[in-house]
This record gives sequence, structure tokens and C-alpha cells, in this order.
Amino acid sequence: MIARTVCVTGGAGFIGSHVADALLAQGHRVVIVDDLSSGRKENIPAAAEFHLLDIRSPEAAALIADAGVEVLVHHAAQMDVRRSVADPVNDASINVLGTLNLLEAGRKAALRQVVFASTGGAMYGEQERFPAEETHPARPLSPYGVAKLAVERYLWFFHREHGLDAVALRYANVYGPRQNPHGEAGVVAIFLDRLLSGREATINGDGLQTRDYVFVADVVAANVAAVSRKGFAIYNVGTGRESTVVDLYRLLAEAVGVRRPAAHGPGKPGEQRRSAITSDLLARELGVRPEVTLEDGLGRTAAWFAARAERGDRARD
Repeated sequence: MIARTVCVTGGAGFIGSHVADALLAQGHRVVIVDDLSSGRKENIPAAAEFHLLDIRSPEAAALIADAGVEVLVHHAAQMDVRRSVADPVNDASINVLGTLNLLEAGRKAALRQVVFASTGGAMYGEQERFPAEETHPARPLSPYGVAKLAVERYLWFFHREHGLDAVALRYANVYGPRQNPHGEAGVVAIFLDRLLSGREATINGDGLQTRDYVFVADVVAANVAAVSRKGFAIYNVGTGRESTVVDLYRLLAEAVGVRRPAAHGPGKPGEQRRSAITSDLLARELGVRPEVTLEDGLGRTAAWFAARAERGDRARD
């Protein structure tokens, strides 16, 4: 494999930092751009070059050009779905305009490949079939999902107009070590934080809503495979398995040896009832498929959070 200069935006975050680790292990030069609004400095690999920048800034655009970035692995985003509903302008400013800022700078310089962290869970809306494949109608129910879809369309434009190779990876609900329990995006991390700290966990509604939970190592494998993919493509990254929130909590409680029932609060208005996506296309074309079972992945994640709690280092806001 030819070593290249890869910029990982959001590389101090949960998924981005794991991707940066894998790319460094392959011998690539890794440049990380993160504003640390949700990422953590401790997640940044020592061998990576780190730049504290907002992706909307002229400085970030200049870096993409001046650093000779050949591959952009784009994970920086406003990730809170509820916040996108409350402030769609801010969401689009970061998730659409911030992305365009980097793409425009890159396509005028050395950028040749983009791997984009899109969404599967928020892309398809109320699904017609399960698990959803990439040709399922895209019906995002939030500005967050709309912005992700818009960027996919922009990537198609940049591919056709400027020859950029681009892959959009539509993630299911990603979980694993380094996930931040603060905010709405990581229910696995939220439950583990509550269980290990002796606080009560709350399940929204009856807890029978389903999600497709995919382990971060499987998401990393998809990113690494996508870096060398020519042309334009969209791939789901999910297990195809539906799991209820009630079952998820039970498995996590068992993993940490805690016998404490969760409380049930009101359901969230507009919340999807079911969600699951298939990775069959990813497996056929890139040769990778999520392989970590939910039970194994939750066990690994619980062990990481438990070790962190023993050190007295619970995740911060």
C-alpha cells in the first residue's frame, strides 16, 4: 500500500480517533483537524499531526491545501439530532458549509479521495423494509439527516465535475471504547456511565424501539477499505440485526455485573420505531462486513468503561 497524506477531521472524537489509529498503523501520514467541541485530546494518536481548527475556518481550508492532503476522511460534524432540530442553521453551517469549505480547498490542491461519515440510522426515516439497503428511499426526519444527504449529493457533484473519488459510509448506531456518554448520540456509553457510577438509567418510552448497533472496529475496517476505492459509492455499515433498547440495557447490566432496573421516561416525539441496515453491498464490493456480535462488542466496551471507572476517569462533558 502506498503511504499517503490523510486528513482525518474529527480525529479527536470517538470514531475518528480509531480510524486515525488504523491509518497510522498502515504507514500513512495522518493530519487531524478537530475543534475539540466534543472530541478529547487524549484520543489523538501521538504519531498524528494535530491542528485545533473549526472546519468552517479559512485556516482549515488552507491546511488542506498547504499540507498536501491527498485523502480526506471526514468525521467532523454537529452530531446531535435534537440540536439540529432546534437550530438547523447551525447544523447546516457545520455539516454542509464546513464540508464544502474543505472540499473546495482540497479539489484545487492535492485532494483525490474523500471518505465521508454519513448516517444510516437517520437517512431512511421510517423504513419500508428491513434491513434497509442503499437503494431504500432516503427520507431523513431531521436537519441532521438532511445535511448528511446533502453532502452525499455534493460529493457526487465533486466526483462528476472535478474527478474526486468519494465514498459515503452510512453508519448504523456505532458504539465502542472512547464513546462519549454525554449527549444524545451514544446510548451504550450513556447506559454504561450510569451503571458504573451507581446512577439510574432512563429508557425513553417502552424501550421496544429497535436499532442496529455496530461495533467501532467494524466501522474502522470499512473506512480503511474505502480509502482505496475509486469512483463514487455509497455503502451501509450495519449488522442488519435489530435490537431493542430494553435488551441492550439488559446485556450491558449483565456485562458489568449490576442488577439494577432502568427507569422508563416519556417517549421522544418523532422517534423512529425501528431501524436496521444491511452491509451486503459493502461486503460484495469492498470485501468487509461487520463481524463483531453485539454480545462480544458490548462486553469489550463494558470492559473499557469499567477500567476507566476504576482509574477514576469517567468521561467528561
